[in-house]
Amino acid sequence: MESLRRPGRPGAGRSPLDDLEFFQVVASSETLTAASRELGCSLPVVSKRLSALERRLDVRLVQRGARRLVLTSEGELYAARVSTILDQVRELEDSLTDRSGGLRGSLTVEATLGLGRAHIAPLLGEFAEAHPDLHVRLQTSDLPLRPHRREFDVAVHVGAPPDSSLRMRRLAENRRVPCAAPSYLARHGTPATVEDLAEHDCIVLRENESDYALWRFGDTTGTRHIRVHGSLSSNDGDVVTGWALEGRGIVMRSEWHVGPHLERGELVQVLPGVPTPTADIYALIEDDAHIPRRVSRIVDFLAARLPRRLRHRQEE
Repeated sequence: MESLRRPGRPGAGRSPLDDLEFFQVVASSETLTAASRELGCSLPVVSKRLSALERRLDVRLVQRGARRLVLTSEGELYAARVSTILDQVRELEDSLTDRSGGLRGSLTVEATLGLGRAHIAPLLGEFAEAHPDLHVRLQTSDLPLRPHRREFDVAVHVGAPPDSSLRMRRLAENRRVPCAAPSYLARHGTPATVEDLAEHDCIVLRENESDYALWRFGDTTGTRHIRVHGSLSSNDGDVVTGWALEGRGIVMRSEWHVGPHLERGELVQVLPGVPTPTADIYALIEDDAHIPRRVSRIVDFLAARLPRRLRHRQEE
């Protein structure tokens, strides 16, 4: 079905499946402009086609006037069903065209910027090389996961998943730890208690929609919270880690990210005797009885390869 692979091409003879693929791209985009770039056509063409689809369905799918693309409740329902239908069509194509174990179709994986760049992207490159007929797309973002939009086949998420309606599989163990450069600790001293952090320059990572300046400590037996302060914050994990390496403050980061720096002594874990909550790495997929083969295969691949990759990086 070549038309399924070119959802943005204008012209006569479009099938309903073309419209489904078109709207899947629109629904997964931040703006109509972003959708037009993804589809390879102009913004007026996308807007005109969207309006035509809404007229055909006799329903409004997208709210007009918002700076970001916002789906109506009908648009949310349509997008969710579109994803399911297209998955079933692609899986049917797979079963008919290739019985040798190779994968076909498309696969969209979503991950956070740091983890996506450092680990998920290289692993997806290996997976794509093994399955040349599969189109693999990685979406990285510093924005919080929006599971209701179903913009992905697989989402790689650090920490407790935000939506219990998604099926999850743990890919690797992980924990967030507070740490600082030896130069910072030499100038400002080492915190002896969690409460001491309030007197230190703490570099905060503004991620998701949580209270990023409230650091959590503890385990399953109980948790403690401390509000930290500092002059530096960013939504980029590489940036805040870089500031910590320069001796500008204490940072709370995932072991997957700072593990190599801790091993080399470039950073030192502070309060090592105080437990921190786990922030394991999960694969999130649709909680559906029908899971496409390409989705189950990539989840198996990541579960097998990601822990070894993280251990190898920390041992380098």
